[in-house]
Amino acid sequence: MTSTTASPIRYPDTSSRKAMTVRGWWLVALNFLIPGSAQVLAGSRKLGRLGLYFTFALWIFAVIGVIVYFIWPQVIYSMVTQSLALLFVQIVLVAYAILWVVLTLDTLRLVRLVRAGPRARPALALFSVLLLVATSGTAVFGAYIAGVSRGVVGSVFSAASASVPPVDGRYNILLLGGDAGPDRDGMRPDSMTVVSIEADTGRATMIGVPRDLQQVPIKEGSPLIGSDYAPDGTYDCGEDCQISFLYPRVMAFDQDLYPNADAAGSNAGVEATKDAIEGALNISIQYYVMIDMQGFADLVDALGGVDINVTEQLPMGGDEQGNEIEGWIWPGEQHMNGYTALWYARSRHTTSDYDRMQRQRELQTAILQQFDPVNVLTKFQGIAEAGAQIVQTDIPQSMLPYFVDLALKTKNLPIDNVELTPPLIDPTDPDWTLVRQTVANAMVLSTATTAPAG
Repeated sequence: MTSTTASPIRYPDTSSRKAMTVRGWWLVALNFLIPGSAQVLAGSRKLGRLGLYFTFALWIFAVIGVIVYFIWPQVIYSMVTQSLALLFVQIVLVAYAILWVVLTLDTLRLVRLVRAGPRARPALALFSVLLLVATSGTAVFGAYIAGVSRGVVGSVFSAASASVPPVDGRYNILLLGGDAGPDRDGMRPDSMTVVSIEADTGRATMIGVPRDLQQVPIKEGSPLIGSDYAPDGTYDCGEDCQISFLYPRVMAFDQDLYPNADAAGSNAGVEATKDAIEGALNISIQYYVMIDMQGFADLVDALGGVDINVTEQLPMGGDEQGNEIEGWIWPGEQHMNGYTALWYARSRHTTSDYDRMQRQRELQTAILQQFDPVNVLTKFQGIAEAGAQIVQTDIPQSMLPYFVDLALKTKNLPIDNVELTPPLIDPTDPDWTLVRQTVANAMVLSTATTAPAG
C-alpha cells in the first residue's frame, strides 16, 4: 500500500477509473513529449532507458544541427546533397519511426484502457494514434524525402566528374534548353544561356546566346578545329551553320571527336557547343546543365505554376508549317501552369527568336525566385521526379553543397541580363570584338556592383 501511494504511475489504484484515466493521459503525454519516459515510470525500465537515450540523442543532434545551420550552413547542405549522408539519414529516421511505434504500443498497454473511464478510452486511443502519426509519420516522411533525394542526386549529378575552381572569380555554367520536337531530326538546343555566377557573392549574369549565331570562332585546342566543322578555326559553312546545329550533327556523325565526354558526365554534342560558345565569348565554361523543354512543363507544374507579367498577346501553337493556333496567352499578370509556360517560352509565330530568348530568360529568373525552401519541401516529390527526368548535367556531386549555398545567395540578388541580339549584334555577321567586349563589360559591372558577401 505504501508503494502504491508513493508511485501511483507504476502502482496505480486499478479500482479507481478516475485515477486510471488521469494516469492514462499522463502516460500518453509523456510518451509524446519525452519518448521512453512512460516506460521508465510505469513499465520496462530497460526499454525506457533505450527510448530516452535515443530521444536525448535526437534532441542534441537537432540543437547542433540548428546551430551549425546558422554558423556554417554548407555543412548541412553537404549532408542533404551527398548520397551516403542521405542514406545514413534515411536509416536513422526509419529506426526512430520503428522505435516510436514500439514505445507508443507499449504505452497503450501500460495505460490499461479497460480500467480507464468508458468515455476516455476512445479518446486516449485516438490521441495516441494521432501523436504516433505526428512522430513516426514525420520520421517516415523524412526517410522518404531522403530516399527520393538520394535517387535524384545519384541519377542527375555525376559522381565521376571532378570539381574545378572558379575562373577569374566566377563559375560559368552553360544552360541548354533542348528541344526534340516532332518537326526536328534529333535533339537541338533551342535556347542557350551562359549563367555566370560570382563565386563569393552569388551575383549572377545571364548571357543569352542566339541559336542562329553564325561564323563562330572555336576555342583554341578544340577537336573541331581542323575538322569539317571548323577547318580554319571558324564554324562557317553557309546558312546551315547556325551554332544550334552543332549539337545534333556531332551527336549524329562525329561523337568520336570527344571520346572522353561520356565518362565525364557530358556528351559530344554538349562539348562541341561549349567549345563554340567559349570561343565566341572568350570565357571558360566549367559545367553545363541541359533541360528537356518537352519536360519543362512538368517542373513548372511541380512548382505549382509560375507568375509572369505578360506584355503582349502570344499564340499557343501556330507555325510556318501551317499548324493552327490552339489558344492565346493574354497580356497582364498571369499565373501559368506548365503547358502555358512552355508555350510562353516557345511561342514565335507572331514574334521573333530574340523576343523568345528574352521570355525564356524571364521564366528562368521567375523559377529561380520561386525555389524557396518551403515551396520545395511541400512539393518535393513532384519537383524531384521532374528534375530527374528532364535535367542532365556534369556538375559533380562533390560541388552540390557549394552550389546550393551559392544559389540561395543568387536568389536574393538582382540578376543581370545580356542579350547578344540585334540591333547590338547581327547573328549572321557578328562583330566578335563587340561581342567579347560586351560580355567582359557585363561581368566587370556585376563584380563592381555586387554587395559584399555575408
